[in-house]
Amino acid sequence: MQTTATPSLTPEAAVDRLEAIHAEACEALRAALKRYAESGVPPTEEERAGFRYPELRVTWEPHGKQPFTRRAWAKFQAPGVYATTVTHPDHFRTYLLEQLRPLVDEFGATLQVRVSDQEIPYPYVASSGDEFLHGTVEVSELARHFPVPLLAAVGDEVADGAWDFSPGKPRPLALFDAVRVDFSLKRLAHYTGTPWTSIQPWILLTNYQRYVDQFVQHGLSELAREGGRFTRLMLPGGDTVTRKDAADEALAKVKAAPWERFQMPAYSLEREDGHGVTIVNIGVGPSNAKNITDHLAVLRPNCWLMIGHCGGLRQSQVIGDYVLAHAYLRRDKILDELLPPEIPIPALAEVQVALQEAAARVTGERGEALKRRLRTGTVMSVDDRNWELRFTQERRRINLARAVAVDMESGTLAAQGYRLRVPYGTLLCVSDKPLHGEIKLPGAATAFYARAVGEHLRIGLETFGLLREQLVSLHSRKLRSFDEPVFR
Repeated sequence: MQTTATPSLTPEAAVDRLEAIHAEACEALRAALKRYAESGVPPTEEERAGFRYPELRVTWEPHGKQPFTRRAWAKFQAPGVYATTVTHPDHFRTYLLEQLRPLVDEFGATLQVRVSDQEIPYPYVASSGDEFLHGTVEVSELARHFPVPLLAAVGDEVADGAWDFSPGKPRPLALFDAVRVDFSLKRLAHYTGTPWTSIQPWILLTNYQRYVDQFVQHGLSELAREGGRFTRLMLPGGDTVTRKDAADEALAKVKAAPWERFQMPAYSLEREDGHGVTIVNIGVGPSNAKNITDHLAVLRPNCWLMIGHCGGLRQSQVIGDYVLAHAYLRRDKILDELLPPEIPIPALAEVQVALQEAAARVTGERGEALKRRLRTGTVMSVDDRNWELRFTQERRRINLARAVAVDMESGTLAAQGYRLRVPYGTLLCVSDKPLHGEIKLPGAATAFYARAVGEHLRIGLETFGLLREQLVSLHSRKLRSFDEPVFR
C-alpha cells in the first residue's frame, strides 16, 4: 500500500522517514511470522501489503545556470526523477546524508519518501534465520504466505550498465536497490562469520592467514595504547575485544574465536570516528575474490586493498620485494562476460601514490633504495594455481604484457572495484620466483613469512591513514560512466 509522498523533504527528514517506514515494515513482518509459527494464522493481503521497503525519490528540474562540481558523485547526469528502494537506513544514515545534502544544497533537488512495491523477503528480518519459527514450520509452507528471496529480483544491471531507460519511469538513484543489498548482507555474515554491521569502510583483502594474525596483534596493541583512536576488535563468531579487557582476557577471546568455521573470516578494528579497518582472508583464487567483493560492495566502502603474495617474474627481483600493480593482465576468466578483458582497468593515482608513500614511511627507504625493493608494473592474475605447468603457452603472453608478477586474485579484485565503483589497489610481496628456480620451499617460506608479513601489513594500514585525508578525490571520476547513478 502506497502512502502519499511528502514533497520537498530535507535530507534529514527524508532519512528519518526511510527509517520509520523500514522499521514499521520489519516489525509487522516479524509479528506476522511469530503469529504464524504459534497459531498457524497467515497474514492477510492487507497485512502483507505492509511488508515493503521504503522508496526514496529525488527529482531535479534545473532552472538557470547549471551547477558545476568536480565531485564524481552526488550529482545529476540529466534532469528527471531518480529512485531506489532502501534497506537499513539507520545503518546507512551517514552515507545517505552525504549523498542527499549536496543534491539539495547545490542542485535544488526535491526529496520524497514513500512505501515501495518491493516486498521484504522474510529471511531478511531475522538475525539468526530461525528466531521466530524454532524449527516448527517448513520453508515451503512459509513461501505460500510470506515474501521470499527471488533471484529474478536480484541483479547488478545498474552496476553493469544493463538497465533500460523507459520514458516515464525513474532513473536509478543508486547502484544497488534494497533487495540486492539485503541479499549480500546475509551472505557477508555467512562467509565472514561476523555481523555485517561490524565491517569497516577501509578493507584489506588477503590470501594468507598470517596477515590476519599480524592484524590481530596490531589491533590488540592499539587497544592497549593510551590515547589510541581504536575502540574495539570484532572477531569471527561475534565476540569483541574492547579497551576494558585485560591482556590475558583479550588473548583468550582471540584464541577462542572459531574462525576456522567460516570460509572467509573477517576481523574488524573499529575507530571512534567511524574510519576503522577490516581484514578478510578471502582464501585462494578469483572465484573467492569475486564472491566476497560482490557482497562487500553494497556497504559502499571507501577502498579495498589486496595485500598478499605473488610470484616474481623478473631475475632482478628478490624474495621479499614488493610489487605495486600499475596494470593487470586478466587471465582469471571469472569476469570475462561482465567486464570483457579488453576493457582497461585504470590505476587510481590517489591509491598508487599513497601505497608508495606508505611503503617509504614503513620501510624507511626512499629514492633508489625504495626502487630496489618496490617494483611497479603489470601483475598477471590467473585462474590456475599450477600455471607453471603450461609455461610454454603462457611465456609469450607474459612477455607481451611485460608482467612483473603473477598471482590469482589481484586482477579480479581490481576489476571488481572498477565494476562496482569501489576504489582499489594492490601491493604484493614476492614469495618465490618460479621462472628462475627459486620455488617456495617450506624452510625458506617460514623465514620469509616471519620477516615480511608484519611490514607488509603495516604498509597497508599506513596507506589507509593517508587516504582518509582525501576522500573526495579518492572516489575518482575514473570509476564513473556518462549515465552513472547519482549516489556513490
